Amino acid sequence: MFAFLSKISYFSVTLPKSIYRMKAKNYLGRRKFIRESSVLGLGVSLMPSFFSSGMKINNLSKPNIGLIGCGSRGMGLARILDSTSNINFISCCDIFPEKTNEVKKLDQNIEAFSEYEELISDKNIDGVVIATPLHLHFPMVKYALEAGKHVYVEKTMAYSIEETLEIEKLVNKYGKILQVGHQYRYFDMYYQIKKAIDEGWIGKVLHYESQYHRNADWRRPVPDPKLEKTINWRMYREFSGGLMAELAAHQIDVVNLLVGAPPMKVNGFGGIDYWKDGRETYDNVRAIYEYDGGIKSNVSSILTNGYNGYLIRILGTDGTMVVNRSKTTIYREPVTREIGTVDGVTGATIPMDSNTEGEVLEYDDGGKAPTEHALEQFSVSITEGKLPASNITTGKETAIAVHMANEAMRTETTQYWDKVVKL
Repeated sequence: MFAFLSKISYFSVTLPKSIYRMKAKNYLGRRKFIRESSVLGLGVSLMPSFFSSGMKINNLSKPNIGLIGCGSRGMGLARILDSTSNINFISCCDIFPEKTNEVKKLDQNIEAFSEYEELISDKNIDGVVIATPLHLHFPMVKYALEAGKHVYVEKTMAYSIEETLEIEKLVNKYGKILQVGHQYRYFDMYYQIKKAIDEGWIGKVLHYESQYHRNADWRRPVPDPKLEKTINWRMYREFSGGLMAELAAHQIDVVNLLVGAPPMKVNGFGGIDYWKDGRETYDNVRAIYEYDGGIKSNVSSILTNGYNGYLIRILGTDGTMVVNRSKTTIYREPVTREIGTVDGVTGATIPMDSNTEGEVLEYDDGGKAPTEHALEQFSVSITEGKLPASNITTGKETAIAVHMANEAMRTETTQYWDKVVKL
């Protein structure tokens, strides 16, 4: 029924309803970001309901939502779910009772389960939010879709390419909303960046450089050695996609958004070169993706240095955009070229710094974090039957790109999109 989803425009989607304002100081001149327009300032039209007449859409303005997985990320989601005005947060599930007890402190009326099948089978539940270890995403998503529930699943969408493609088939079969937790697709800053790139504000963009760095072992304390793999699941390949899936996936998804397509191929390197503590997933990863038109995207995630943490550099022929978590700065390339003597070479181009101060793009996020907007829109997608901004197609593309990079590093081979999607 949804075979056409892979061809849907990246902007024919349900996006945050709040209108943001964003402007660039100084150099942008009259080419300012649109200050007041339709959703996200991009003039994008929201997609009409795309479901078949046979699909039942919940007519409630506030769907009933259950949370599966109440760890650190899950608890953060619980707080947002509890405070989101268009959601009824009615149940939670975790194998550790102390985790669900923490959630119930938000509201004693939230029902707690220890088995996800029980929560999903509750006839009062309209949709579930899944925030469990990666290897559990597929069975939980499958069970929920087969039970007629809408699904919000944290990134990365699935543990493997095979599972990713199977989830796509299930969404097409059951006709339910599936939203993936790539929350930056609900952050207006990235759509304004895309608009600037598409309009040529920094010239032709052929290079992206992304990093998601930390200086920590990524390890969590374990009260009982028997729980090592349960608690530190990110360290073990049978449960996790490592740094690529847990951290770098955010920026891989952002670059896919900005380019408007998934990568064609990838190569990379990784290793366990510092934290030699029995872990199986790499403590450093580096991948180079190539997109159509010769666009390259360098992606790195390491656990031995946290300088600049999260950062994306977008390199254009006329300028550079430096993207932090909540700020984007444009640095212009020098307009003129000076010739002189450099290191004894006459007639050489004298190195010239770009505009060192840069022009900061200012925006209003409505006082909400990206995940808040994402969960609000999960509700809108359920009640209005509209494709989420981070949907089965975009989530699939990012998941495949993540797993391609991991396979490239493990096998020291180039991985090609056309080959892996034909599995």
